[in-house]
Amino acid sequence: MKISTKGRYGLTIMIELARNYGEGPLPLKSIAQANGLSENYLEQIVSPLRNAGLVKSVRGARGGYILSRNPENITAGDIIRTLEGPIRLVEGIEDEEPAKRELWIRIRDAIRDVLDQTTLSDLADDSDEETDETGYMFYI
Repeated sequence: MKISTKGRYGLTIMIELARNYGEGPLPLKSIAQANGLSENYLEQIVSPLRNAGLVKSVRGARGGYILSRNPENITAGDIIRTLEGPIRLVEGIEDEEPAKRELWIRIRDAIRDVLDQTTLSDLADDSDEETDETGYMFYI
């Protein structure tokens, strides 16, 4: 399974919205600038997220995007399936010999479990911890 830039950037958008949850709309321009990404590309990615009901758009001078539900109720699996389609590891799995087919199924199921058990809240919290990291000061 390979996650494209569409899926990775989609997660970035959603993590930023989760960090901003409850504080009003966040413009894509802010997300693009903060992460060094193309605003035009993010606009293409946010459309399927909006159509899937994961985000809502707010128009106006202070407009932008907000999550449609609490970050604890949106999983990485919801986002990846919306942007990448069904989670598949190998094409033509039914033609494999039984031992290999079982292995591919177990790997696919493990990936699904991780994606479906990881919420946006989890991802936003992990991202916040990375940015709050303070370095050590050494004196000689």
